[in-house]
Amino acid sequence: MPDSQRIDRWLWFARFFKSRTLAAKACDGRRVRVNRQVIAKSSATLKVGDVLTFPQARRIRVIKVLDLGQRRGPAAEAQTLYEDLDPPAPRPAEADAPEPAGAPPARAPGSGRPTKRDRRALDALKKPGD
Repeated sequence: MPDSQRIDRWLWFARFFKSRTLAAKACDGRRVRVNRQVIAKSSATLKVGDVLTFPQARRIRVIKVLDLGQRRGPAAEAQTLYEDLDPPAPRPAEADAPEPAGAPPARAPGSGRPTKRDRRALDALKKPGD
């Protein structure tokens, strides 16, 4: 078993990118770091224990390499190749949380523009006591 592997191949094996071409473009675009060093070529080698930092879907991923893959298997197999060092994502605000004072009344998404009757009802909610 080899002790190193091309970085674009490993990123594809670990299912961070849909294709090896996309993984290579990320490496060639200098968007991937290995142990804090910017990678300029997709042919750079990766070893067990290296730490990868790269952007993925509006967040920065920090990954520690635990194993070098032999194939691009199912997602469960791919998750054994790395350890995610990212802090857990913040949980979205609960729907039961009270709205802050002064916030406009919430409308259901996709309900369209309010009618004249809806508008009067909203105005009545905003100005209680008139």
